[in-house]
Amino acid sequence: MQFSTPTTRITDKWLFGLTVVCVVALLVLFTDKGLQQSRDYYWPALKVLTDKQYSDAIDQVMAAPDAAWREDNNPMNAGLSDEPVWLRFTLPVTRINQQAAYIEIGYPLLDSIDVWIHSGGRSGKFHAGDAEPFEQRDSKYHGFLFPLPEQEGSATVFMRVQSSSVVKVPVKIWQQKAFWEHISNTNLVMGLFFGLLLAMALSNLFFFFTTRTLTFIYYTGYVICLGLTLATLHGFAYKYLWPEQAWFQSKAISLFASTTLIFAVVFSASLLEISSHSKRLATVFKVLAGAFGLIAASALFLDYAVSIRLFLVLLTFTVFLIMGVAIWLARKKVSVAGYYALAWGALLVSAFTASLDNLDIVSINVPSQVLLVYGAAIEVLMLAFILAISYSRQRDFMLAAKEDALEQEREAVRAKQALIDLQQTTQDELEYKVGERTLELEIALRELSEANRELEKLNTIDPLTGIRNRRHFDKRLQAEGRRSRREQTPLALAMVDIDYFKSVNDQHGHSAGDACIKHVASILQQQLKRLSDDVCRYGGEEFGIILPNTDTDGAEQLLEAMRAEIAAQPCMFDGKVISLTISAGVVSGVIAFGDEENSLLKTADERLYLAKQAGRNRVVAKQ
Repeated sequence: MQFSTPTTRITDKWLFGLTVVCVVALLVLFTDKGLQQSRDYYWPALKVLTDKQYSDAIDQVMAAPDAAWREDNNPMNAGLSDEPVWLRFTLPVTRINQQAAYIEIGYPLLDSIDVWIHSGGRSGKFHAGDAEPFEQRDSKYHGFLFPLPEQEGSATVFMRVQSSSVVKVPVKIWQQKAFWEHISNTNLVMGLFFGLLLAMALSNLFFFFTTRTLTFIYYTGYVICLGLTLATLHGFAYKYLWPEQAWFQSKAISLFASTTLIFAVVFSASLLEISSHSKRLATVFKVLAGAFGLIAASALFLDYAVSIRLFLVLLTFTVFLIMGVAIWLARKKVSVAGYYALAWGALLVSAFTASLDNLDIVSINVPSQVLLVYGAAIEVLMLAFILAISYSRQRDFMLAAKEDALEQEREAVRAKQALIDLQQTTQDELEYKVGERTLELEIALRELSEANRELEKLNTIDPLTGIRNRRHFDKRLQAEGRRSRREQTPLALAMVDIDYFKSVNDQHGHSAGDACIKHVASILQQQLKRLSDDVCRYGGEEFGIILPNTDTDGAEQLLEAMRAEIAAQPCMFDGKVISLTISAGVVSGVIAFGDEENSLLKTADERLYLAKQAGRNRVVAKQ
């Protein structure tokens, strides 16, 4: 969607470039001022125990020959491994510039660290790790810190390190004063960084509340989750947010990294308006967000090594996808896409590189945590600027659309006024004609209503017998069933069939059969004593009788009287006497729920069948 003129785009480019320069300059300034390292420290040469037969206990490790050890890099990186790693290094002195010294392990995510320091015939043991509550640490440092002995002289240090996450051990020996100066400067820089993230999150949260634009809330969620991820990596989250939750600390990286990517994916799709460019890509982004959601949910239950590998596979695909889509949209002249690719490149590349470094796939000189802070700071500020540009252009577009809509509305008002004037000129004539036509219509409707009533009556009359037909029977049965249910009164039904009717047709012809049907219908109709009772021709030689508010005994008596009357009055046709009998099934009951009257009808039909089986010319009211 094109939002602005070329002049505005040139201004945006200058502002974006100025933002990039300012951010990089600030990072260089703070790095130079706050993270410059004193010379009062050094990296000891590490050796790793390679012969596993000596790795059971500290006594065996100390007795292991030099051939069982090999030199390794410092920082030592064993990648994702839950096996314990034994390290050894020798310190020529335990004091630097006549001051006390510390051993710092600058990777806060190690589960368990045991340190044995042997100096001058004396030894000491220390234990730490984020598998235990933070409050149990001797030093309330967000990393791991162990004091060296106060006396002069050399020392030999043995370490046993084990973790379910990446086993990375950066060991540094610090002079006491220099260390605390370094920590003070580092905390200042990190405080400014997390303060920046918090300010960005709050400002965009307020933008969401005022504009109701979902892109702002996606960005807010992204910044908050990114901040929690980096705070966990640096150990600040464990120190300040959940110091007693060691179990949660072991799951926090996978959880917050995955939720960060959820918001990153939905934010990318919203800001770049993916759905308006490609429905298929929009579906891919939704699937990616769902996949990261599953990883985030399963991170609380899966082993860290499994969840982080799944995360890294999806992260790799997401990095290339988002960058590729941003470049593709930039080539389609979607201006914010180019800025977006540059901004995301800073964080995605740094995150990807840091992940490879943690897995010991590549080795870099800059600490991965610092690299992530650099990338996040640049990316967060750039994204905030891009979001502001996008929102500004959307607002300009909406204002232009609103102005067009107002002009169209004014045109519509003028047209409406002209229509009202025309309507006023014809209203009087129309009212006269409407009145005249209304009178004619009322007469026609009255005549039509009478005709409809007559037609309805004709539609419910059986043309052969003159009594009601099956259509009337079905409607009447439904109506009486509702009344029985409403008033809780019994409803009786009877199904009647002329016995041996086929033989009548075969012996005397169909005309005689029609005469017999009319004869039986007439007698049945005559036997009814109440206006509410109804007899209908159900079909062929079968009749249905509805007897409201009648119990089984009363219905059985009435049907017995009908049976006796028909047996006593044969049908006369063409001088022939045709004797007739009927069979009937009778049932009665109070309707308790909807459609139960159909069950009654089925029961009456079954009892009619029983009457025929029992020899015909009888009424069956009970089974």
